[in-house]
Amino acid sequence: MNREPDWALWRSFSAVVANGSLSAAARELGISQPTVGRHIETLEADLGLTLFERTLSGLKPNVSALRIYEPVAQAQASLAEAAILAEGAQLDFGGTVRITASAVTSNYVLPRLLLPIRERYPAIALEIVPTDSSENLLLREADIAIRMFRPTQLELVTRHLGDIPILPTAHERYLARRGTPQTVADLAGHDLIGLDRSDLIIAHAQSMGFPLRREDFILRTDDQTHMWELLKAGLGIGFGQASLIAETPGMVALPLDLAIPPLPVWLTTHRELFTSHRIRAIYDALADGLVSYIKG
Repeated sequence: MNREPDWALWRSFSAVVANGSLSAAARELGISQPTVGRHIETLEADLGLTLFERTLSGLKPNVSALRIYEPVAQAQASLAEAAILAEGAQLDFGGTVRITASAVTSNYVLPRLLLPIRERYPAIALEIVPTDSSENLLLREADIAIRMFRPTQLELVTRHLGDIPILPTAHERYLARRGTPQTVADLAGHDLIGLDRSDLIIAHAQSMGFPLRREDFILRTDDQTHMWELLKAGLGIGFGQASLIAETPGMVALPLDLAIPPLPVWLTTHRELFTSHRIRAIYDALADGLVSYIKG
């Protein structure tokens, strides 16, 4: 009678199916390639079933492997959920909290907010993930997320902290050279800094009747942090968060009404993690700091 395979074997199986090779699976799992190979051989022996075709390009899952893969992937998700439940049951103020936020928020807002948090909770280690992509809290890629949109998953606890006005801005060095535009029409004679591949700014301008084109931006980048540094260097006119403009020496909010939608700020965590003392502590502290930042 075949014995029930160890979970480590299933974990290696799932990684090989997902990655297509032993080496890629080994990198993902943080173990050696020979170990993954032995896991696959042991799993096939335990099941009495061949799962992969050995090819020059790697291991190709057969029909049986593909049929088995889905419930294994579901089991992995369930184990991740179990880890979240266990995390939530912890009562101490030690351990680690992983926070994800946009690149701008991570670089220009979070550092000042984390200083009092570190002083208050010195035993809690913090991991920061600056990214403009949406990290998946449900798969434990982060414990807490600062979002500029409302999360929709029912399993998440979300709190709307407020809205940050987005204003046209430039550094005073640029304005001293080129003058301050008083009307939207005046922008035609200025160096504009905008997005590269994204048409977000252009679409909004055109919805207001302004025939803005990509070519009108003399400097273009989709990296929001780099855009802010270009503005700080006095290279042109762009857009920024009202609170960040007010706190950055030399940056000036321009007297132009462009009806730019404000940026909503949501603080998010998994509902089960919310019962963890350390995550709840960091969540509440971040909320207090972000509200103060939003209010300016």
